[in-house]
Amino acid sequence: MFEMVLNMPRPTGPTNPVLRKLARQLREKGKEQKVALWLDLAERLLQPRRARAEVNLSHLSRYSSEGTTVVVPGKVLGAGKLNHPISIAAFKFSGTARRKIVGAGGKALTLQQLLEQNPSGRGITLME
Repeated sequence: MFEMVLNMPRPTGPTNPVLRKLARQLREKGKEQKVALWLDLAERLLQPRRARAEVNLSHLSRYSSEGTTVVVPGKVLGAGKLNHPISIAAFKFSGTARRKIVGAGGKALTLQQLLEQNPSGRGITLME
């Protein structure tokens, strides 16, 4: 019995059930609405954690303009400052990043909230 446990293959890909469910919803919505953004986002989220994007606020501030909606397929970090209000959707936010986004007048959204608010995926910028 002990040998069977040692010979079992290790799971590949993310094992987080919340992340897997989100990726499944993104795929379904992407196929239903024919939106390539949601399909691409689902694939990026299913990559290993070390390959997922980690984006600082300074990067988001530099490459976006006021009022835009940005999606990050990973985590938003709080390094730098946000100079204008933008809506940012990501799988995770650091506590500092969330405070700075709200302090600048922007919105920190989950990917689930963005999917419900904008199922067509129009006007969204993918940032890595």
